[in-house]
Amino acid sequence: MSRSKLGWLVAGVVLSSLFVAAPARAQTPREARFVHHVFFWLKNPDSAADRAKLIAALEKLAAVQTIRRYQIGQPAPTRRDVIDSSYSVSWTLFFDNKAEQDAYQVDPIHLKFVEDNAALWERVMVYDTEPVAR
Repeated sequence: MSRSKLGWLVAGVVLSSLFVAAPARAQTPREARFVHHVFFWLKNPDSAADRAKLIAALEKLAAVQTIRRYQIGQPAPTRRDVIDSSYSVSWTLFFDNKAEQDAYQVDPIHLKFVEDNAALWERVMVYDTEPVAR
């Protein structure tokens, strides 16, 4: 067999193994989580101090026991008509289920966060998602 044909054969085997492996990456119960996306618009969006204060407060808020994973984010440098980059800071939380997120909402740490930091933002938008039933 020529080197060219052998190369194509190896490439085909590798690619076909990737497609065969795809079902193994299907959603597992561990990944089936409730996701809580929060977007904050600061009253003073150009204030590095206000932004740092909010981020520090979110780091403390991460102590809520029902939070499984979180990410503090900022607008990515992507620009398309469908992307809203007008927010200042985002807070994405992963919970095991809606009940865990409900517990987070009334957790004293969360209530204290809102009380102590609400003066920093002019707007908050929340998007909650859960896996699509298959």
